[in-house]
Amino acid sequence: MKGQRTERLIRTVCRFLTTPSRQISLTALSNDFGVSKTVISDDVVLIDSALTQEGLGGIQVDRGRTGGASFIPSMSENVKGQLFLEIKDLLSQEDRILPGGLIYYSDILFNPYYASRLGLIMATYFQATKPDIVMTTEVKGIPLGLFTAHALGVPLAVCRFRNRPSDGSAVAVHFPTKTGEVRAMYMGTKQLERGSRVLIVDDFMRGGSTAAGMLLVAKEFGAEVCGIGVFLASAEPEIKAVSDYTALFSLKSMGKSTPEVAF
Repeated sequence: MKGQRTERLIRTVCRFLTTPSRQISLTALSNDFGVSKTVISDDVVLIDSALTQEGLGGIQVDRGRTGGASFIPSMSENVKGQLFLEIKDLLSQEDRILPGGLIYYSDILFNPYYASRLGLIMATYFQATKPDIVMTTEVKGIPLGLFTAHALGVPLAVCRFRNRPSDGSAVAVHFPTKTGEVRAMYMGTKQLERGSRVLIVDDFMRGGSTAAGMLLVAKEFGAEVCGIGVFLASAEPEIKAVSDYTALFSLKSMGKSTPEVAF
């Protein structure tokens, strides 16, 4: 089905953007569009240039026997900075302060416009670690975890705070919180394969106990944690249960009227 180049380019871009970090066969594209691989290769070069200029990432071509190409998300500093400023303004609004030193942000993480872009940024930070799976906890961590997993081209595993029959058999770990309470966390045995490389993504970190719990889950499965990414981390307490993590935003303090947020 040979068509005009403009149509072919648009359709090829659609395939790359809907399957990020997954290889697409150039031979298959050549056969689908009825053109030579040389023509497809020229298309890929043009698409790579356009995506790079948009600050979204680029196309990585495998010159080996497979002859495939992948869209690798990598948000530019300029595009990231504009988004961060927009989200910082939202987080700094007066009505976001909640009792107990908490801040309201559910409307941001459950908005696909923001969550998809934040997932792209998180994937940009951890692309080089080559995770096999992203792990998060219910509930607010799920949107960011899912969009991060999508950008990385890997599945998402969700830790739950109570076991559900629909999850099948599960592994349970117990972890202490900063208040001294001991909580349970469950991971279905079908969700996480032993020996996997795991990227932990969480929505909020205060003392780091939830992230520490996910570290214990990974340990129970014999999995290797290759990174921890957090949407918003509180500056207090300074010493947390986990020390090595990357936070997109930092909650510096809760003033009398507005939160102080930095990135």
